[in-house]
Amino acid sequence: MKLYKQYVLQALITLAMMFLFACEKDPEQHLELGNWYLQKGLIDDAITEYREVSRLLPPDHSKLDREQFKILGTAHFKLALSYTKKGWWEYALREAENSFDLSPSPDTHQLVELIKEKITLQNKNEPS
Repeated sequence: MKLYKQYVLQALITLAMMFLFACEKDPEQHLELGNWYLQKGLIDDAITEYREVSRLLPPDHSKLDREQFKILGTAHFKLALSYTKKGWWEYALREAENSFDLSPSPDTHQLVELIKEKITLQNKNEPS
């Protein structure tokens, strides 16, 4: 059984490394890898991948096509969720607002509002 677990772990690491090298310049593959990390609870690794999506796409949003807008908006949304899991509420709010600016939807609006509520509650509970 121990050998089996070691084999599975080695296979997962090999698969992740292959995927990492394959997605060197592809924002969508970084988004997918970030989603995989987030699903596995590897928050720091997910954050790294979502941030890489932003780095790979042009900073001038007028140069993005429709698919790139969707990818970037999703990356900001997932980055906001990841930051909430770390308790980094100000960062989460910034990313949620970026996501809403890129692709407004009820989900992104709700996320922005929930994070704002959390920050307000947190500020009320802090000693003066």
